Amino acid sequence: MHNTRKVTEDLIWLGASDRRLALFENVYPLPNGISYNSYLLLDDKTILFDTVDSAVRHQFFENLQYALHGRTLDYVVIHHMEPDHCAELASLLQLYPDITIVCNVQIKKMIEQFFELNLPSEKYLLIKEGDTLNSGKHTLQFVAAPMVHWPEVMMTYDATDKILFSADAFGTFGALNGNIFADEVPFEREYLYEARRYYTNIVGKYGPQVQNVLKKACALDIAMICPLHGFVWRQNLDYIIGKYTHWAAYESEDKEIVIAYGSIYGNTANAAEILATKLAEKGIKNIRIYDVSVTHPSYIISEAFRATALVFAAPTYNAGIFVNMDNLLRELTAHNLQNRTIALIDNGTWAPLAGKQMAEEITKWKNCPILEPKLSLKSSLKPEQEAILDELATALFHTVSA
Repeated sequence: MHNTRKVTEDLIWLGASDRRLALFENVYPLPNGISYNSYLLLDDKTILFDTVDSAVRHQFFENLQYALHGRTLDYVVIHHMEPDHCAELASLLQLYPDITIVCNVQIKKMIEQFFELNLPSEKYLLIKEGDTLNSGKHTLQFVAAPMVHWPEVMMTYDATDKILFSADAFGTFGALNGNIFADEVPFEREYLYEARRYYTNIVGKYGPQVQNVLKKACALDIAMICPLHGFVWRQNLDYIIGKYTHWAAYESEDKEIVIAYGSIYGNTANAAEILATKLAEKGIKNIRIYDVSVTHPSYIISEAFRATALVFAAPTYNAGIFVNMDNLLRELTAHNLQNRTIALIDNGTWAPLAGKQMAEEITKWKNCPILEPKLSLKSSLKPEQEAILDELATALFHTVSA
């Protein structure tokens, strides 16, 4: 039985959701599942935009055959070769052997890497940025989007209906619950955090490249955005584009302080909690505390992109940084976090080395000054060290109040 929705009169959403997948890319938790979006344009020529992950292949092909209503498929446009969007390309070619694959040179190369199809050159319509394809009523224009977030990525702009098929850009973690449009749900309250977590973890490293693509997008007259994950945007486009502009520029969204701690026996956690209380007493309302041994780093990375100031508190472990904190800091380095103010707390019973090593990692981050004073515990917080916590709380207060 098919499960499709009209995006416009002649554009059909053919997606499907996977609520069983535990980890996206075998890394990122999916407590609410994930959607895989594919779109079919019914014009003089029929054009499919991307396929789906193999986990939802059965539903996808039922949807496609229903939407075609007996018509053949003329083209498939491949925007991005990651298997969660292209796993069913070979099966698609078996069902529709006369189809033409529309892609760029890099995508063609990756198709040949993922599949042993041995297709003749005439099966491909190779395009480059600025090229167009006319399907009858619609004129499609192709936009290069390298490193958003793979080097081959491209987007398609339907100049007739002013629709941007945006590949992985503007995507959101989470399955779709019947509603495919962002304006059908309380997006900011219930889904923005998953859009942020998706962006920061999947695309966050490539802020400059995202900024370049956003400049191209802003030069187009866009009335709708159709991403490969999550909701279609047909209203309030300035809102989601504005969020991407913030994230791509590594600008904080909120005057928020995030405290991330690792603790073995609770003493480092105690110092972090007391610091949070002192911040609250100064009138700071936006404080988030995370135990790095409990919360997956993808959530803390997302919060780090949102916040103004970050506090990292960790004990020394095997003469290094406590392992889960070490992993978080390296992940933040890999995701190119910038323009944040940092405070540090470390702990060590006989050799408190974590603070120095955390600072060394953070010096790799652009424009991320480390506040003074740094608090170093010897096993536990002592009464005479409360003044240092007070100074640290004051410095953080001035940071978020500026």
